[in-house]
Amino acid sequence: MIALPLLALWVPAGFLLAAAPEARRRLWGPLAAGPATAAVLTYCLATRPVTAEIRGHTIGYGVNVPWMPLVLTGYLFATLGSLLLGGDRRLRTFGLVPAAGALACSALWRLEFASTWCAFAAVASLLVLGWVGRPPTASPVT
Repeated sequence: MIALPLLALWVPAGFLLAAAPEARRRLWGPLAAGPATAAVLTYCLATRPVTAEIRGHTIGYGVNVPWMPLVLTGYLFATLGSLLLGGDRRLRTFGLVPAAGALACSALWRLEFASTWCAFAAVASLLVLGWVGRPPTASPVT
């Protein structure tokens, strides 16, 4: 209920607000993709059953989403696109880690490895901690 519809809304909006003024123009695409993706995902979560099945040593959860490749592309563009287009070097790095994590987890999930996403989320959390804890840039003295 959180990760599917709400992250597609919050991530691009948050990065638009946090981005430097010169980078904001690039973030309107992900910001537009977010509500459209969130609307489809919210509708599917509200009207369709969520399934769970045992897959080896893991549990696979699913929601029947029409046009899944398009919705997934919109979701990734809204969330990871915001990071990659934001202009800040650390945020681009932060965007690359979950992108690589999503690819690796997709491959590992097919092999039924459990909790791979948690490891990538921990690495991404450390990157966010480094970004938030960075010293403020000095203002030019006039």
